[in-house]
Amino acid sequence: MLLLQPLADGLVLGGLFSLAAVGFSLLFGVLGVLNLSHGAFVLIGGYAAWTIWYGLGIDPLLALPAVMAGLFAFGYLVQRAIVQWAIERASLLASMLLTYGFALMIRNALVLIYSPDFKAITPSYSFDSVMIGDITLGLTRVAALVVSVVLLGLLAAMLRYSTLGRVIRATAEQQHAAALCGVNVRHVFALTSGVSAAFAGAAGVVIGLVVPFSPPDETLWTINAFVVVTLGGVGSPAGALVGGLILGVVNTTTAQLVGGAFPNAMMFLLLVLMLIARPAGLLGHSFRGSR
Repeated sequence: MLLLQPLADGLVLGGLFSLAAVGFSLLFGVLGVLNLSHGAFVLIGGYAAWTIWYGLGIDPLLALPAVMAGLFAFGYLVQRAIVQWAIERASLLASMLLTYGFALMIRNALVLIYSPDFKAITPSYSFDSVMIGDITLGLTRVAALVVSVVLLGLLAAMLRYSTLGRVIRATAEQQHAAALCGVNVRHVFALTSGVSAAFAGAAGVVIGLVVPFSPPDETLWTINAFVVVTLGGVGSPAGALVGGLILGVVNTTTAQLVGGAFPNAMMFLLLVLMLIARPAGLLGHSFRGSR
């Protein structure tokens, strides 16, 4: 009974980790780029939702489609104008350094616009809760978990059944063969970057409902995304969900049983063990089969 509440909290937190990491996983699986500005895109989504809620009084969940659309366009443009240029003229390492510098620029821009203070999104139902037996869950946490699972399911369906999803998978598995079949590889890469940014923005919205955030948190969410991808596997929404749920449960149960200062240490211990035992993650690399 003592562990039921931490387990429930861990599942909710894991849903947030999964949604925040799935875009990072997709971009790494398709382009092979470690996007070190991913956490900054998450925060842009959070601050956009906070601005819409605070300035216009619109519920953050209702603003979710607009935030995702804006981040999609932003991610598309960044890929076409900056990242693709670095990949073609230099190397993937250069693109990684470029995204790190881009993350620092976004962080400082957010500090300049919003200040370094924490922001919190608190709609009218923020302090409501639901009881499931002996477990108490805040209504915003339940909403965040539901939104995360629904969006992950929609992404999985898009990748599996839609024309865009098939083109993305084909380009990831055999880039040159896809190009020979008439696929505009640059456009597909930019679309993938846009989808990645859109889901990062969606994660920022639901994260803002659950926990306060500030510009320096972008590093934390990038690291969390990397750990989730390492645990679950690259390129798969299912892998992101599995990795996120594991990380969330480990985080909350460690805090409950060991102490609040130890979840990060346990997280990196789990990362090291996974890299030793199964470097491809629990579900493997979704796009590696034909390479």
